[in-house]
Amino acid sequence: MPIIGGLDIHRKQITFDYLDTATGEVRRGQIAPADREHLAAWLAGRFTGQNAHFAVEGCTGWRYVAEELAAAGITPHVAEPADVAALRGRKRHAKTDKTDSRHLRQLLADGRLPECWIPPSHILECRALLETYHDLRAEHTAWTQRIHAALFHQGAPQLGGQRLRTGEGLAALQAIAAAQLSPAGQLQVAVALDKLAALDRHLDVLRRRLLEAARQLAGARELHARLYGVGPITAVALVCWLGGADRFSSARKAVRFAGLDVTVWSSDRKGPPGRLSRQGPAVLRWCVYEAGKTHARGSAPDHGYYASVKDRIDGKRAAISEARKIIRQAVHILAELGDGALAAA
Repeated sequence: MPIIGGLDIHRKQITFDYLDTATGEVRRGQIAPADREHLAAWLAGRFTGQNAHFAVEGCTGWRYVAEELAAAGITPHVAEPADVAALRGRKRHAKTDKTDSRHLRQLLADGRLPECWIPPSHILECRALLETYHDLRAEHTAWTQRIHAALFHQGAPQLGGQRLRTGEGLAALQAIAAAQLSPAGQLQVAVALDKLAALDRHLDVLRRRLLEAARQLAGARELHARLYGVGPITAVALVCWLGGADRFSSARKAVRFAGLDVTVWSSDRKGPPGRLSRQGPAVLRWCVYEAGKTHARGSAPDHGYYASVKDRIDGKRAAISEARKIIRQAVHILAELGDGALAAA
């Protein structure tokens, strides 16, 4: 690798540090502002005909940086931020952009860079759709809870959460608000209903896009067909974050990646043991948890295990246990498919 470098990405600037191994010359500096146009201009012709490799942390902004590096003929390496921080060790000096870029360059040169998988562009697009869908679902739930809180705060009759999804339930809510809520309470409910209607429109658009993606991805079709409780959207999420050849050496590592592993006590942590780590993609964790809850149905193939865990502990723990099983099964299925799981029909 004649050229080895590191890029530290921030919203205002990108700090670079690269070494020409042939001459031993090190160059440092900044690219500002940090956008695609200025990065492409900096890269243009600078490393033409050279075997260049650059490392970046997998934080916000890595996508366009990796794409521009690849377009300029440079090999991008995306690093896991938490592992990079752990390899830095104890802080002896102030942490700066210069030291971060140099640290990335040194890890890459030493062959110790904890690299992440760089998905193809259509998988990144699906991830973005899933993240937006998840955010809208969370916001939808929050506005529904605001309606229930307004009713309870003023002593009005409560409506079941599902009733707000029907025309009859909405009519009942409007009647209760007009008769039993104060003017401010009526305005609260009216605003919440307007927000829910707008969210529903956006969710419908995203849902159609995700269902189309599920029909096109070979891995999503396979998971939807073979795993109970895994719908099209959950199947897309599993492919987007777990797909690809040789992604995980074991299913246990995939469970840890999804943040569904249980923490243990260690002297360098302040968190209590026996809780989920909740690290990794929140969208994937949400999808498989919802899929795990479907095993509460008596017709589910693993209902006996779900019921035993629920009786011994509670339903939430049972759903989490089923979610872990879904992750493990999905990893084995996707390993059989290899990179073919990411292929678009």
